[in-house]
Amino acid sequence: MKELYFQKDSERGLYATFTWLVEEVGELAEALLSNDKSAIEEELADVIAWAFSVANLTNVDVEEALRKKYNL
Repeated sequence: MKELYFQKDSERGLYATFTWLVEEVGELAEALLSNDKSAIEEELADVIAWAFSVANLTNVDVEEALRKKYNL
């Protein structure tokens, strides 16, 4: 994700990127309410991708953060 989107995310900025993440969470909520599996899959992918973009902009290693948080 970083190789593909870091430059564009950097230009957009942290708060605008975070806003996109929040929008995608809203779209995931709509997909869940409609119980549309295809839409749920698509929106989950978007939420994860935007979360990684926020992580990249804040220099957070997601894998390491998950290990710490969940004792993996």
